[in-house]
Amino acid sequence: MTPEGHASLEGELHRLKSVKRPEIIKAIEEARSHGDLSENAEYHAAKEAQGLNERNIAELEDKLSRADIIDIDKLSGDKVAFGAWVCLLDEEDGTRRDFKIVDEAEADARQGRVSINSPIARSLIRRGVGDSVEVVTPGGSRFYEILAVGYGANPPEVPNIVRKPKPPAAKKKAAAKKPAPKKPAVKKSTAKKKTVAKKK
Repeated sequence: MTPEGHASLEGELHRLKSVKRPEIIKAIEEARSHGDLSENAEYHAAKEAQGLNERNIAELEDKLSRADIIDIDKLSGDKVAFGAWVCLLDEEDGTRRDFKIVDEAEADARQGRVSINSPIARSLIRRGVGDSVEVVTPGGSRFYEILAVGYGANPPEVPNIVRKPKPPAAKKKAAAKKPAPKKPAVKKSTAKKKTVAKKK
């Protein structure tokens, strides 16, 4: 787990314990003051929220206790590994995509962080700049070229690259195997010549 991810989980654990837990306890006490608990919807909802919050606390405590923190700033190299920022070029539509490979608990697509267990991360591990990789997803295969790999706090700087989109390798292979169109066959005339009998 990255130091940033570990700090984020610690912050969430602190919120659940010091903010959420007291709020739920207060809601339970207020619901109790309304009388009969058997038909008190507010009480039952608050107790359910309490159970969920305690489960979340236990889960975060377990993750943090087992976390192996890796200092990304000390990593370097041109191969993709845990903690790397990767800049990709989509070979089909020519678009760029930057993301960081992190622990599953830290993954957040909106912040450009993908889980090391995701299909795209598994396809990129141990690959380097210039490599073309196929990423198999439930929606089909996509092909990417690795433009840059970095291990800093921010994505590596890559000059603007303008390339024409090219068809995926699968489409190339299919096009190569496509047989040449056959020329239409010329039909021979089957009409029988009529013979005229000579009259004697």
